[in-house]
Amino acid sequence: MFNLRAGLRAVTAAAMLTLGVLAVPQAVAADQPAVAVAKSADASTRALVRADPQAAAAAATVCGSGYTLFRAVPLPEGTDPNQRLATLFSYQNGSKGCAILDNNLGVSRYMYLHVCKVDGTGCATDSGSFTEYAGPVYVSASLCAPVTAKMGKSSSSLFFTFKTDYMFTCG
Repeated sequence: MFNLRAGLRAVTAAAMLTLGVLAVPQAVAADQPAVAVAKSADASTRALVRADPQAAAAAATVCGSGYTLFRAVPLPEGTDPNQRLATLFSYQNGSKGCAILDNNLGVSRYMYLHVCKVDGTGCATDSGSFTEYAGPVYVSASLCAPVTAKMGKSSSSLFFTFKTDYMFTCG
């Protein structure tokens, strides 16, 4: 009788383990946040989202509903995405734009995020010491809106300054 009980326990434990293993990927997939990515997003943006979908989805949530990811840039520029200090995300909702500078260090750092309309008007800035992110910074007409992002120990001791005209749709 003892061997029968031990055998049943072993079979039950194996069955539960098998069910757990089969259920885990589905549970993980269900817990994976989804972010809408623009059809025109570049390959490096798509690769970053595949590698770190939670960060892209979290930044999109900060912008509000209805925003689509257009571009994600690991910073400093040219850095391996796994070694980045920050990630600059740009999202669009119609002609409106939203930018987030995500702090990938997990410690408070000086961050600066500035966005303007292409004509240099309608500028918005967020700066200060942040543990999570600078932004959201919105622009009412995102077409070719220039973006400046900075991060460092302080405003006078920067790790990087990134400026681009290509964080939102151009053309």
